[in-house]
Amino acid sequence: MKKILIIGGVATGASTAARLRRLDENAEIIMFEKGEYISFANCGLPYYIGDVIKDRNKLLVTTSKLMKDRFKIDVRVKSEVTGLDPIAKKVIVQSAEQGTYEETYDFLVLAPGAKPLIPNIPGVASEKIYTLRNVRDTDQVKEAAENAKSALIIGGGYIGVEMAENLILKGLKVTLVETSSHILMPFDDDIVPAAEKELADHGVRLILGDGVEAFEDTGSSIKAELQSGKCIEADMAVLAAGVTADTMFLSHTGVTLGSRGHILVNEKMETSIEGIYAGGDAVEVVDFLNGMPRAIPLAGPANKHGRIIADNICGIHSTYKKTQGTTVIKVFDLTLAATGNNESLLQRNNSDYKAIIIHPNSHAGYYPGANPITLKLIFDKMGHILGAQAVGYNGVEKRIDVLAAVMRLRGTVYDLSEMELSYAPPFGSAKDPINFVGYVAENVLTGKSDVVHPRAIQHLTSEDNVVVLDVRTASEREQGKVPGSIHIDVNELRSHLSSLDKNNEYWIHCAVGVRAYIAERILKQAGFKCKNITGGYKTIQLMAFKPHINE
Repeated sequence: MKKILIIGGVATGASTAARLRRLDENAEIIMFEKGEYISFANCGLPYYIGDVIKDRNKLLVTTSKLMKDRFKIDVRVKSEVTGLDPIAKKVIVQSAEQGTYEETYDFLVLAPGAKPLIPNIPGVASEKIYTLRNVRDTDQVKEAAENAKSALIIGGGYIGVEMAENLILKGLKVTLVETSSHILMPFDDDIVPAAEKELADHGVRLILGDGVEAFEDTGSSIKAELQSGKCIEADMAVLAAGVTADTMFLSHTGVTLGSRGHILVNEKMETSIEGIYAGGDAVEVVDFLNGMPRAIPLAGPANKHGRIIADNICGIHSTYKKTQGTTVIKVFDLTLAATGNNESLLQRNNSDYKAIIIHPNSHAGYYPGANPITLKLIFDKMGHILGAQAVGYNGVEKRIDVLAAVMRLRGTVYDLSEMELSYAPPFGSAKDPINFVGYVAENVLTGKSDVVHPRAIQHLTSEDNVVVLDVRTASEREQGKVPGSIHIDVNELRSHLSSLDKNNEYWIHCAVGVRAYIAERILKQAGFKCKNITGGYKTIQLMAFKPHINE
């Protein structure tokens, strides 16, 4: 009979335990959880604080009693594993009830998860500063929010943004400080400003490109001194500056860790020591697209890890086939979703790629409730999809999920054009945004269109001989324009060709890119050099949005 110890619950630990029991009725399975709850909805914690989820019990996915009654799992809560001896195959446990003791094993599963990153700055230990990792943290933040009028969020990642939204819903005045120039790092600078605008429109004070130097507990409030010299004062603060693998107890055990403390595993989720497996937020896996190591703390992969670990312990060959990092987040009424690599990662890896941006409607424009989706596709010269991002109010995650599936199946942009997707006016268009982005990408790859990104406009000089050509209507141009650009309505372009200089290159834009492509085809067939500014003036305008508050 196998004896299996599982360190940590939540996604990987609980999934491993349940799968193990389904595969082996006779195995002895012991799960250690240093907190009170073995499986809870991490992703739902901010929404309980904001009263979107009103019943606290809804956060508890699985209880110790259920695991014992249904799966015959020996669950030991408030029990922290503090040491590991892989030679003797035993762990050291510090239990609130049993004190310190040892437990032997045949197989060991490491699922300790990640913990909030606490910056080493003065005043960070104040009782007015909170983190959010588990149910106990949630209770403390919620209680503090009930008695607060203002809050400071440190960090613009997923937790920081979700906390900002939910504290606004609680009626607090919220300031969010992020050291980078943008929030939500999985998204590029042409997508994420929409989220920043949504936050600002709902009253969140955003301070970007700035960080906290020190905290001061004044007794009645918490004061943060920023690198810029600004001082922000609030009734409470939430640290959401990122997470780090909770693997300190594995130091000097022989389990190989990466440069940032993540557990290194092979495709079977086995560590450097035979019989010891690991999964979840504490491990480093392989990027599906570039084959490089990557740590992605997401619930979906963590649950898959548990299933794969259990299979291999029970002799079933099972492998984790790398990660795409598919993700989605709600920002008030807005949805952002992404899969694969973003431009920042591709540039760091010196990858060759193309990127296009379109703004199709979420469903047929003539049916009520249609809203535009900003959809970005990144691909290589062979048409392989490298990444995708989208933002909008309806149908965003649906399109990213389709692109994630095509990417997983090694499809190309040419497959997007051919996809047959469900259509009725309330749900989509006869030419779905997936088809549309495939057509645009295909035009780029086959040389029918050359695209340039809006960010390139700011680097133009007089020596480039580039003229920005606006082909919108005159009334559209009155609402805003690119400085130094010229204007010819696309419907009048053919009659104005003689006024254009073939020694120049024309970068064309309309509102979203469709009319610019028509103008591009007209000019190219007339012998002009030209490119389409992908995403059009809508993307240009969005990227120019600056939510920074400088008072």
